[in-house]
Amino acid sequence: MISDVLVDEINEQIKFEMYSAYMYLAMSAWCAERNLSGFAHWMTMQAQEEVDHAMRFFNFLLERGGRVELQAIDAPPVDYGSPVAVMEKSLEHEKFVSSRIHHLYKLAVEEGDYPAQVMLQWFVSEQVEEEASIDEIVERMKMFGSDGAALLMVDTQLAARTPGAEEQA
Repeated sequence: MISDVLVDEINEQIKFEMYSAYMYLAMSAWCAERNLSGFAHWMTMQAQEEVDHAMRFFNFLLERGGRVELQAIDAPPVDYGSPVAVMEKSLEHEKFVSSRIHHLYKLAVEEGDYPAQVMLQWFVSEQVEEEASIDEIVERMKMFGSDGAALLMVDTQLAARTPGAEEQA
């Protein structure tokens, strides 16, 4: 049986994962409004991935006999300033999510919950990939500066993202 402490924290994580999806959808809309269709596509794919993450936690709680209690999700920002700022905000957010996953993992260790540790290990690895992927995009964009041709190249690369595939940037 899963502890009440872990149930509460995983329910909160479901909220954070769904907020992540909302945030990425807001970013997708912002990019689409600026005709950055590759960025918009990448963000939409990222939003779906975050919903999938929330469902992993959702199903884990149900499988372990925990109670799912969905929480209110805050509205994300609607303005991001620039394409590089969008990606920097994404990276900042993924670092926050990583800190949440690490907190959950530490709690699972303290609770002696081996199934939770195994499940969370997948998320630990996933977050390393998420941060590295977005960091690479941010660093390329910073290197190119305000070069419009380079921005279009990155936009084209981001448009090539497919479900479950490694990022193309």
